[in-house]
Amino acid sequence: MNKDFLFELCSTGSVSGNEAELEKKIYDYMQDRADRVSVDELGNVTAVLNPSASFKVMLAGHADEIGLMVSAVGSDGTLMVTEIGGIYPTTYPGHKVRIHTQNGILYGAVANSREIAENKELKASDLRIDIGAKDREDALRHVSLGDTVTFDTDVRELLNGCISGRALDDRVGAYIVMEALAQAREKGTAVGCYAVSTTGEETTGNGAYFSASRIRPNIAIAVDVTYTSDNCGISEALTGDVAVGKGPVLCNNPSIHKKVNALLRSCAEKLNIPVQTEAASGHTGTDGDTIHRTGIGVPFALVSVPLRYMHNPCEVGSLKDIQDCIDLLAEFFASCTPDMDLKPF
Repeated sequence: MNKDFLFELCSTGSVSGNEAELEKKIYDYMQDRADRVSVDELGNVTAVLNPSASFKVMLAGHADEIGLMVSAVGSDGTLMVTEIGGIYPTTYPGHKVRIHTQNGILYGAVANSREIAENKELKASDLRIDIGAKDREDALRHVSLGDTVTFDTDVRELLNGCISGRALDDRVGAYIVMEALAQAREKGTAVGCYAVSTTGEETTGNGAYFSASRIRPNIAIAVDVTYTSDNCGISEALTGDVAVGKGPVLCNNPSIHKKVNALLRSCAEKLNIPVQTEAASGHTGTDGDTIHRTGIGVPFALVSVPLRYMHNPCEVGSLKDIQDCIDLLAEFFASCTPDMDLKPF
């Protein structure tokens, strides 16, 4: 595992719609690790093995994160914002933030007070960011409407192989699909292998649509994160018993392809990788939902990294789970064959 590169990705701002800096890092990183690397008009980066193969397997992990966007500037020079993706507005007051401007990062503090702290109905439009500006004119010399905002946080290693950081959702997925492709190259594979770092998953899903529409995969795997039922997680009655450090999570869902799921389980057993199971009765809430509906339809499955405190300033996951996902998906690439029969009967 290239932990330094993973941590670099997790430290790079990439609010949905502003992913170019992070995607360029992935593009450069994969140059010598795939047969072909490309970027499309939206910034989706695709690394490929065996590009001439007719049977195509696609892995997708999204590079974008939730955050804020500067929407207005007050007469006092404070920034007003709107939300990008599923943020919790109450997590912002009192925190340090980074404003990603055309001239680089500008730092700010989100205003807080007893009144703000007690407002349980707080909305993104209620937030104000103090950048130290004297007035509106001063602020607008440094900030433009549309600039994105992220928490000013770091990636840290915790006990027992755990890590914490902002936007592990879904930097770890983008990292996993690229590492799995590079590892599949070493294993050897007979099919076309496509690893895509997608844009816009947290907002529009357009990155997954652009990528899958052009690749036209026979099979796709969405690689994302999922909620846990451990340590202040959601009730296991809703999706199942899922915990950090206990392995990749496979999803049972009406749209998940059973044969693809079965092959994933077979690969896990071969490598002695523990897997967990979650259940979802509707959409998966991932790029898989979008990919599934492209072209004539794409059979897909979902592989997730268990994650505590999703969409918060400090999410917690496990390096072992990340490596297990890489190993599992590399084996999946190598196990796919051009004559796979995906029909149920």
